[in-house]
Amino acid sequence: MKIGIIGNGNHSKRIQNILKKKKINFIIYKPKKPKYFDKLNYLKLLECNAIFIVSPNDSHFKYIKEFSKKGIYIFCEKPPVSRKSEFKKLIKLNHKKIYYNFNFRFSMLAQFLSSIKKYKLGKFLYGSIIVAHGLALTERFKFNWRSNKSRTPMGIYEIVGVHWIDLINYFFGIKKLEKKNFSIKNIRNSIDNSYINIQTKDNSNINVYCSYTSPLINEKKFIFQNGYITQSDSFIEIRGPAKYIGKDKMFLKPPIIKKVMYSDRKDYEFGLYNSIDYFLKVIKQKKVFKNKDTLKSFQTNNLLF
Repeated sequence: MKIGIIGNGNHSKRIQNILKKKKINFIIYKPKKPKYFDKLNYLKLLECNAIFIVSPNDSHFKYIKEFSKKGIYIFCEKPPVSRKSEFKKLIKLNHKKIYYNFNFRFSMLAQFLSSIKKYKLGKFLYGSIIVAHGLALTERFKFNWRSNKSRTPMGIYEIVGVHWIDLINYFFGIKKLEKKNFSIKNIRNSIDNSYINIQTKDNSNINVYCSYTSPLINEKKFIFQNGYITQSDSFIEIRGPAKYIGKDKMFLKPPIIKKVMYSDRKDYEFGLYNSIDYFLKVIKQKKVFKNKDTLKSFQTNNLLF
């Protein structure tokens, strides 16, 4: 299997490490400019069985369009595109061999959300997600593509928020989404904060807050009629049932049904590993990707606009 990787940043290196562990060889293509600068090196990509598109968001569409024409399997980082004009063209392409990596679908938190029926948690009522750290407070952010509004028009909303929009849409379906994107540091006019209010198809609500200008906070809570799922810096747990009453007839905090240790970094790597593993299995079996998953990816991408 011949693998090509477009991009050589931190996320690309995560993917490279996973491929190395699987003893899969690959070539790396890293354009220095928006247009192809090394035609010979670029042509080598056309000889590959699969391409990983791990370049900045604004470059995704041109690569997807080029390699999908050749019938090459494509692993494209989320979101597929960051402009409405490109999205309209994207959905017209043949997507049978294209996989969009919303890898939170393979995360430990996703596994817990898949257990709602198993643990009889009941109807979903409310959710809260906070994902924040101080990237925009660092000197290196000034030179990072994430701070360049021309490259990421929606900033943290399309880089971080999109993960949670996808996870919510994947498990609950999104009926309505309202957002407020703004900048505190105002570096290169980038968007470094985002408030997202989501109404699910069953009329429940989830609030999502993403920030590049705050202390490190990573907390999620999903409340159901008969219990809840929480994720903090060190664990994920399920508690229930709702009707848990002490001897004095006062309600008590429900007992733990399931609890596992958690690390945000390890879970991200866990989800990415599983996502890549799924992608490679489809290729080896010479199959195509599920239409349902592709449609969910399109729905998430369209919700950004």
